[in-house]
Amino acid sequence: MLHAIVMAGGSGTRFWPASRAALPKQLLSLAGRHTLLEETIGRLDGLVPPDRIMVVTAQRLLPAVRAQLPSVPDTGLVGEPCKRDTAPCIGLAALLVARHDPSATMAVMPSDHVISPAASFRAAIEQATAIVDASPGRLVTFGIKPAYAAESFGYIQQGERLPSGSPPGRSGAAVHSVARFREKPPVSVAQEYLAAGNFLWNAGIFVWKAATILEALAQHQPECLAHLERIAKAWDTPQRQRVFAEEFAAIKGISIDYAVLEHARDVVVIEAPFSWDDLGGWSAVARQRGSDAEGNTIVGKHVGIDTVCTVVHTSDDHLVVTMGLKDMLVVHTPDATLVASRAHEEAVRQVVAELEKRGWNEFL
Repeated sequence: MLHAIVMAGGSGTRFWPASRAALPKQLLSLAGRHTLLEETIGRLDGLVPPDRIMVVTAQRLLPAVRAQLPSVPDTGLVGEPCKRDTAPCIGLAALLVARHDPSATMAVMPSDHVISPAASFRAAIEQATAIVDASPGRLVTFGIKPAYAAESFGYIQQGERLPSGSPPGRSGAAVHSVARFREKPPVSVAQEYLAAGNFLWNAGIFVWKAATILEALAQHQPECLAHLERIAKAWDTPQRQRVFAEEFAAIKGISIDYAVLEHARDVVVIEAPFSWDDLGGWSAVARQRGSDAEGNTIVGKHVGIDTVCTVVHTSDDHLVVTMGLKDMLVVHTPDATLVASRAHEEAVRQVVAELEKRGWNEFL
């Protein structure tokens, strides 16, 4: 059976001051009326039932996640005691799913992407599931056709064109073998990738058998898997929390790309038939919400005079007035306000580092 694994433990530091440790970006409604996590779960409607959805998040976020996802059973909510990147997260999910469904197929996805239309996303997951059913040892990932030479995304180089694997009567999206993975490149290299025409952005969405990813971890990350197996063994015992905390903290954090995908032989990439945005920073809000005639994107109560190409994010009960601004970010929250050039958007995460350095944890 198909199970959905939603990774929801990110910190979203580039969306400070709206995104905080206690309420990171996946729990915010940055792109629309619903939060990013709610939108992610909503896309699964009709694909997998709630009792086959697992949300892996930070332990401190469990109450907030539970409040946003009343349809997901408590047994489907897993709170990591500390952050250890995606390989341990996915490995633990595979072990927990396989306890009750040894032949399970996993669709693994982040919780903070904007994807539309939902029907195309579901069709793509079904296509990937069919590919895995036909070749259980295969690992399937999704790539996005690049729109520009992005430095902030990983890239996948496409290899040989393969059959779509779709059921008869359905064409399906293009499928290729993966020639290689490339991490975030400098802009000059990203431009070469764009010109080559056979590179895709790595969307971080995967489909595979739980047994297959566990075999891969056993081969490439045996120490990590040993810690995870001890956690899974203690899952239904009174020692669960202690074992989880001790064993998970002992794991060296590593992404699933570095841990497995870059070493695996049978990896294929589906060119995503849906639109995708990973909401990497405040300018992504402009892409999703649109702009007015002056190029401004406004969320909340605002009066602008001689203000152009500016993003303002506030609340309906706090007025922000801007005058003579161009290409700026203005983000107001009850206890902190960000004013920055849009050209320095990537540096917002440095603010979080500086706050940590100063010990101003109340603003994190």
